[in-house]
Formats: sequence, C-alpha cells, structure tokens
Amino acid sequence: KSSAVGFFVRTGARDEISQINGVSHFLEHMVFKGTDKLSAFEVNEAFDKTGAHFNASTSEENTIFYAAVLPEYLTEVTRLWIELMRPALRDEDFKIEKDVIKEEIAMYKDMPSFDVMDKCRNFYFDGHPCGNSVLGSAESIDNLTAEQMRDYFSARYAPNNMVVACAGDFDWDQIRSIVAGACGQWQKQPAERELKHYTGSKKQKRIEKANLVREHICLMSPAVSAQDERRFAASLLGAIIGDDVGSRFFWELVDKALAEIATMIFGAMDGTGLFYSYIRCSSENVSKVLDIVRGIFQTLSENGVTEDELIKAKNKLLSALVIKNELPMGRLVEIGFNWQYLKQYRTIDEDVNAIKAVTIDDIHSLLKEFNPGDFTPVSYTHLRAHETSLHLVCRL
Repeated sequence: KSSAVGFFVRTGARDEISQINGVSHFLEHMVFKGTDKLSAFEVNEAFDKTGAHFNASTSEENTIFYAAVLPEYLTEVTRLWIELMRPALRDEDFKIEKDVIKEEIAMYKDMPSFDVMDKCRNFYFDGHPCGNSVLGSAESIDNLTAEQMRDYFSARYAPNNMVVACAGDFDWDQIRSIVAGACGQWQKQPAERELKHYTGSKKQKRIEKANLVREHICLMSPAVSAQDERRFAASLLGAIIGDDVGSRFFWELVDKALAEIATMIFGAMDGTGLFYSYIRCSSENVSKVLDIVRGIFQTLSENGVTEDELIKAKNKLLSALVIKNELPMGRLVEIGFNWQYLKQYRTIDEDVNAIKAVTIDDIHSLLKEFNPGDFTPVSYTHLRAHETSLHLVCRL
C-alpha cells in the first residue's frame, strides 16, 4: 500500500581526510538547502504536499536519502530526489549551516552513550580512516571551506558511486526510465576507498568527564566484513552475547543489577568489520562488570555456545528481518545495502535461509578466528580520585 525510494551514496567519514573531517555529514545537510531552481523552503514544501516521510543519514561509509510515500506520489518524489542530488551548494547556505553542524556536535557531546562509542572507534582504528568521526569536530567544521565541500561532492556524488533503490507498490520500468533519463548524463569520477581488514589497536583509555553519574564503557574487537558469508554467523554471535533480552550479557549483568545496559552488536563494514559493546553501570561496579565480561568471553572461547542459544538467536534475527522487510522502507534499506556492498539483489528468502543454515561449528570457527575478548576499551567516568582511575587502567 506504500512505496519507498532512496539514493545510497557510497561515501562517509572513512572517505575523508582529517582536514575535511565531517564534510560527508555536512553535505547531507546541504542537499536540503535546495538547487539552482529550488529554495530550502520550496524543497520542504515539495515533500510536504505529498505527505512523504523523508529524511537522510550519514555513517562512516554511506550517506542515504530516502522517502516513504503513497504510490501515486512516488514518481514526483523520485524526480525531486534526483534534482536534489545536484544541489546548489551556495556559499550563504554553507556559512549558516556551519553553526547548525557545530550545535549538533555539541548536542552529541552531551550524550555519553554516543560520544564514548565515537571515541572508542577512533582509538580502535588508530589513524585508519574508518576511525574518523561522522560529525567531525568543531575545529574541522570551522576550517572547512565551501570550495573543499564542492570538490568532495564532485568526487563522491558520482553516478558510479551511487545506488538508487525502490520498494513497495511501484512500476519498475517507469522508475528505471525516470532515473536513467534524468541521471544518464552525470559524469563518472574515480571514487576509490581503502579496503583492508583491521584488527584494532588494543589501546586502553578511561576518560574523566564532568557531570556524569554513571560509567559508560565501549569495547570493540575485530569481526568479518559486509562481503563475508560469515556475516550471518557473526550477527548470531552478537545476539547470543549481547542481545538486550536473554543474552549472556543480559543474564550476567543486567538481570543481576550490575549494569543498566549491556549490549553487543556485530557491525559489518566495507572490507572489515567489528563487534562493539556498550555497557552502562555505576563506577563502583565497573571493575566487577569488566571481570564478568572477560569471564563471558573466556567461557565462550573455551566452551563455545549451546544449541539452545543458537536457536533462540536465529528466531530473534529471523523475526527482526521479516518484520523489517514487511515495510517498504525497511525493504528499501536491505535492497540498497545489498547492492552497495555485494553488487547483487538478495531476496528475503535467501537471507532467511542463510541465517537458518548457520551451525554451531560455524559459530565456533568464528570464535577461534575472532576473539571478542581481545578488545579495545574506552570508558567515560565522572571526575573522582585519580587512584581509582589508575587502578581501572591497570585492570583493563
């Protein structure tokens, strides 16, 4: 009963150099400022009159522009997105948006759960571009010029570096014709990306921050890439260890009131991947919590997982996959990323069967090659006596 369309641009923080860190996210904002023909107000009006649910997002690897809409407005919204993919990038808009971006950076700095993961990624990749912050810093945004932004746009928003996906109730030949006709003259550009696996720096950091009352901990360790067939096994392992209900983290930390939150997720990336955990607890419990975490990882390394754990994890992933794909917006994301990373269309049944096919031996083989206990840790704590901080660094 609805349709969804999106442009997936293969560009993000990992494609930036330090001098222009944050430019991918900046460009996401600038697209909505309009074109040579449309003002920002007119762009908003054009979406608003169709009732579209539209937005965009930027990550370390991708910038996505999407809309879910009634089928009768799909072609209109598709044409609008095509026009916006060639924005004006006006100097006056750029100057105003700098302050908006810096406000967003400040806002996320006030969210320790976000900030500690951003910091941990930086420490984990230790100079590798995958460790770049998506938002950048106030300094990098201040120093960014409109010309640098336009140069980056020309290099990365090339047709050979973009995917258009559509899902739901639509006429494929009509959408394909619209896109081909409007985008066919766009010029290809070299849009290279460094692809190599990274195993993490193993650096340790505990940072004291004012106005915190809880300890915020992030742990990162290497995993398989988005192109690796073992990504389904890695997702299942992440659920067994750190799903928010019924995982080993849940029963050992959350259920026993040692931590408020304790999760672990598999993050597939282009050419590499990682497991990342987020734990929030009191500073009084942090040493005990980390001992338990190390114990969980050690037990997994020695004994593996049980058949019951694997069955439960499969059912969770299968439910989430099927429910997500019942919405055109959810299906759109699956289609776009599968083509972006794998250059193939995958049916829902293919992914369902791939999850069902994972065996205990697959999980154990993964644990032998990628030990989640060999992590890079970063934590935020409230200001307190330094001897406690030094003690924790030694424990880590």
